[in-house]
Amino acid sequence: MKNTQPFIILLTFLAIILSTGCNEKPKAETTAEKPKTTEVAVANETPDYFLLRPEVEKAYGYSHAVKIGNDIKISGAVSMDDEGNPTAVGDLEQQMKNCYADIEKILNHYGCTFDDVIVENVITTNMSKFLEVAAYRAEIYKNHFPTGSWLGVKELALPEFMIEIELEVHKGIRH
Repeated sequence: MKNTQPFIILLTFLAIILSTGCNEKPKAETTAEKPKTTEVAVANETPDYFLLRPEVEKAYGYSHAVKIGNDIKISGAVSMDDEGNPTAVGDLEQQMKNCYADIEKILNHYGCTFDDVIVENVITTNMSKFLEVAAYRAEIYKNHFPTGSWLGVKELALPEFMIEIELEVHKGIRH
């Protein structure tokens, strides 16, 4: 039987490495360290649902925004009128501006601005055209850009929609 000790040491080492979280700092060895207990108070926060176009959102089965505590998730905004009909058909730049106008209404409802946006995901059916007009975002995000992703897709909910923008917002103290 071959010596399996090096193999067992390697497996033990890998188990230790894999069980340590990426943000976890190595613990200093002490002889009399007592485990610390921390109590975290969790507030009983009721979600606040916001409907920008109640009839349209009820028909499609979604809420345009949900706020819990200081965090707000805004569903993907698309370019539509109050009856849910696509607007600015064939004009991605105007559709993008319409999306931001709707998003601004939601942010205002919650007493927020684009400075409170921490994540912006843009989904488009025409990435090359979006890249041509994406500089408009500098007019929206005047102080800093949020994190996020830009995704090119085959289609959105209706064939006339060329862009959809969803956000995550943290209502906090502005500096």
